[in-house]
Formats: sequence, structure tokens, C-alpha cells
Amino acid sequence: MIERIFVEEGIKKVRMDEYFRTELERAGYGGMDIKRTPMGTQITVNVEKPGMVIGKDGRKIKMLTNEIIRRQELDNPQIDVQPIGVPELNAQLMANRLAKLIERGWHFRRAGRSTLQRIMDRGALGCEIIMTGKLKGPRGRMEKMVNGYIKHCGSIAEEIVDKGYAIAKKKAGVIGVRVWIVKPDSKVPDAFRMNVVNVVNKEVKNEEGEGKGIEIKEEKESSKE
Repeated sequence: MIERIFVEEGIKKVRMDEYFRTELERAGYGGMDIKRTPMGTQITVNVEKPGMVIGKDGRKIKMLTNEIIRRQELDNPQIDVQPIGVPELNAQLMANRLAKLIERGWHFRRAGRSTLQRIMDRGALGCEIIMTGKLKGPRGRMEKMVNGYIKHCGSIAEEIVDKGYAIAKKKAGVIGVRVWIVKPDSKVPDAFRMNVVNVVNKEVKNEEGEGKGIEIKEEKESSKE
């Protein structure tokens, strides 16, 4: 019984994601998050252009809320619009852009490499792009592009890897686009940091005038006395 509830919640989330992806395409849709609260259901929508989602006098966001209520997907939905700080570091947004480039006629390798380079130029620790479908010829195939550090398994992969998926519609068929990004501020467990400590010898005289050498550890260069 509990498994059925989880499956139903997952289906609702997928439907809402597809709805926002269609309605907010021009605003630069970059994913959503759903949280249950005592007051209702809070939907956080990440977009590149928040003004296009809110609309004049809030008409657009009211229309979206009324449509969700009409579909009866969520109880008392409340939409919160959040801007995307760096679009090149949002996996869902970059997957949508890559799919659009392929639909416009770009070669899949050229579009993939251009997208990968733009993501890495913004400081990403790693990026992986996978395109599957009828890329070249009548038979389906897969093209994979990787740069930097990427984690595929384990709980840490769910924490540091931002994932996005989009579909490019071509005459020969659909092409699936998957983008994984490890952001610059992610805490990578495999990385380590070593602090260098400088050791400085100083001459100190006691009350009897005898000198004794001691070692003083300083993180910065010592100033002249």
C-alpha cells in the first residue's frame, strides 16, 4: 500500500514537470521541486526569466495555479518562482538548450561539445552529456561526452550531481538528451586539502642573558622585528 502511494506521487511530479516544461519554455525552465506543508503544497519553480512566469499583475502565475487546481493533481498549490543565478550550471536548462540546438539542425557532436565547453567554462567540476536515438543513420546509437569529475553511484552522487533530461524531436525520431553537472561549490569526498605551515627560528634571551633557540610555527611569513 505504501509503495502505491510513492508511485502515485512520482507520477504526479512527472506530470507537473512536463506541464511546466511546456508552459515555461520561453522563460527558461530549469526544473521544479515539490514540498508538502501544513498550508498546502509548495511548488518551487526555477526559471531564467522570473518576470515571464509572474506576468503583469501576477496574471500568468494565477493562470498556472488555477490550471493545477483544475487538474486536481495537488492540494492547495502555491507556486514560488526562483531565478537561476548561473544558467550554464543548471542541468535541466542546459539539456533543454541542447535539445533545441539539435532540433534546429545542429550536428549532435557540435552541439554537445559546445554545450559541454560552456558548462566547464563557468567553473563546473565535471559534466557528462549523453545523447541517444537516431543520431546518424536509421539505427539508434549513443554518444557520450565527459569532462572533469563525475560521480555515478552512491548517496553522494544524489547530493552533488545536478541532473537534467530533455527530448529533441526530429523527423527520423526522437533523441534523448541527458546532462549531469557537478557544480563548483560541491563538496567532493575524494578531494583533500593540505595546509602548509612555515617553521621560523627565533633567538630569545632570558633574564641571565643566555640565548636559546625556539621554534615558532606560523601560517604566514613572520614580520621583521
